[in-house]
Amino acid sequence: MRIDIWSDLICPWCWIGKRRFEQALISFPQRDQIEVVHHSLQLDPAMPTDRVVRQTDMLVATYGMTLAQARASQLALERTAATVGLEYHLADRVVGNTAGAHQLVQLAGDRGVQDAVVERLYRAHFTQQRSLFDHECLIGLAGEAGLDPDEAHRVLAEGTYADALDADARQARALGATGVPFFVIDNRYGVSGAQPPEIFIEALSHAWADTHPAEERAEEAMTHPA
Repeated sequence: MRIDIWSDLICPWCWIGKRRFEQALISFPQRDQIEVVHHSLQLDPAMPTDRVVRQTDMLVATYGMTLAQARASQLALERTAATVGLEYHLADRVVGNTAGAHQLVQLAGDRGVQDAVVERLYRAHFTQQRSLFDHECLIGLAGEAGLDPDEAHRVLAEGTYADALDADARQARALGATGVPFFVIDNRYGVSGAQPPEIFIEALSHAWADTHPAEERAEEAMTHPA
């Protein structure tokens, strides 16, 4: 069964949502038969590619927060991340255009190391304060996660996957996504946001039962014999 996940690599809820989904998978009996595919959905694709802004300044400008409110929001997110084993350092984070980073995620999908690259980019941004907006830094991170740095360089220089990013965004909109993270389970069940693991387990179970009704009936008979 296939799970498609739309996210943006600078969205703090996306890494939290990914980890909650993975916690749900641990409890899912058919977890070894699950394929996960990551897709791109930028929060602000129009963001300039030649500069970055402090996340606190972006929160103030976009949501009308005071600096104190923006920092309180960051602290709350850091605490939430810690509940799923993630280490966030948001006070001095900057944000920018993530198109280059997402192109490397697309490349990683073609090379069979997509999850490793996604995890490496999340950790770089949220934990280590390494840039996802500088090509040289991205190439280094790609190499650390198992991609060929020379190929990563070519992809970034040529914009190889630019059309794939646009296609991901169109597909997300067609499926009704209004934000990230957005999960589609077996092309039939949508889960929006960083939901608790039990929500993911419920959706996974329903999707599996729809796809494998005979198997589910057999398990039910074994659990509740006549």
